[in-house]
Amino acid sequence: MTPQETVERALALSRADECVVIVDEGSTANLRFAGNTLTTNGVARSAQLTVISITGRGVGVVSRSAVRPDQLADVVTAADLASHEAPPAEDARPLVTAAESPGWDLPAVSTSIEVFERFAPALGEAFAGAETAGRKLYGFAEHIVVSTFLGSSSGLRLRHDQPTGRLELNAKSPDMTRSAWTGRATRDFTDVDVAALDETLGRRLDWAKRRIDLPAGRYETVIPPSAVADLMIYLYWSAGARDAADGRTVFSRPGGGTRVGESLSGLPVTLYSDPAAAGIQCAPFVVAHAGGRERSVFDNGLPLSRTDWVRDGSLAALLQTRHSAELTGLAATPAIDNLIMAGPEDGRSLEEMIASTGRGLLLTCLWYIREVDPQSLLLTGLTRDGVYLVENGEVVGEVNNFRFNESPVDLLGRISEIGREEQTLPREWNDYFTRAIMPPIRVPDFNMSTVSQAS
Repeated sequence: MTPQETVERALALSRADECVVIVDEGSTANLRFAGNTLTTNGVARSAQLTVISITGRGVGVVSRSAVRPDQLADVVTAADLASHEAPPAEDARPLVTAAESPGWDLPAVSTSIEVFERFAPALGEAFAGAETAGRKLYGFAEHIVVSTFLGSSSGLRLRHDQPTGRLELNAKSPDMTRSAWTGRATRDFTDVDVAALDETLGRRLDWAKRRIDLPAGRYETVIPPSAVADLMIYLYWSAGARDAADGRTVFSRPGGGTRVGESLSGLPVTLYSDPAAAGIQCAPFVVAHAGGRERSVFDNGLPLSRTDWVRDGSLAALLQTRHSAELTGLAATPAIDNLIMAGPEDGRSLEEMIASTGRGLLLTCLWYIREVDPQSLLLTGLTRDGVYLVENGEVVGEVNNFRFNESPVDLLGRISEIGREEQTLPREWNDYFTRAIMPPIRVPDFNMSTVSQAS
């Protein structure tokens, strides 16, 4: 059966009062390489069916992979039964009414190894250049396409085709004592400049030929877009309106309510999501396979548009379902699968920010990020693959790794410069979140709390 036929048949089989059906058809192509040599490549396909049955205010959700036509009735029956046995859902709302996407009847989109047709030869040239220069390249490239079909008993027939590509590239010196990382997010690998990425890694390995030991402390630090993305994505994930209204998070107002409307930064920083943002387009409607405090199955199909989370330095919105919006008295602003941070229009590039640094640190990436305190959103983690000392606008060597302790919310109030934003790949979170546009930032007192022995 086609995904559309699966949706229609599942809806017809359901005996619940209402029903939502989601079919995700996915395909993946990947390349892996080590020591300047391609090691593996492969393709894979996946299919997932989610049936959401609603009886009264009770909700039953059943998800299964690779469901055969003769198994469909069993999945629907299980969801119907679960909805009869479920307690009333507090977020129950009328389902989103009839709407249909253009191209609903078209086949699911897929990827193949051919997506690397232009990228693979460029990668081979980078291998040869790295070998000549005495460094080794490691990493992987992955391309995923998921076609999502969402139908409901209220008349929804929506689809979205989502391509997701990422490249992680690590360079090491022959004795494995020096290491540098970079990454790239892409929709189709036609815009990935492997030679430029490899050149960046080579420059960083050269910087690391000189080693400088520094103690823990607070340092002026230039943070590149990738590391900024890791910090701001965690802020975004933590911005649930329900938890804030309940007094559980950094976005809770003392005495009750949320901090929406409060200033978080003296600079004109804006943090927003937009399904139509060029290069990082994502689903323009809610797709909720299960419910939660920031997501409601009743909101499936709700249209999404640009949402400012922080606008000109002030908290403008939090992650809201229709249910939580009624509780907080704010607009319904569901999660969107991309994130953009922007500052002044005349922001400088990372290289220009380095050149104007008297003495400070240049990070490349963060990893092993964990939450310490939700009330302040204090995070801890480690630096990795290159922290460099900058003096008089020049990188003079690599310093030891650190453990850091910082809150991204507190950082917003201490940023002294916001650079020019660009599409980037977060290092820590790219298994889950790849669509980000971030600027480099300058922080005058980034807290390197202890020296780390991690390499």
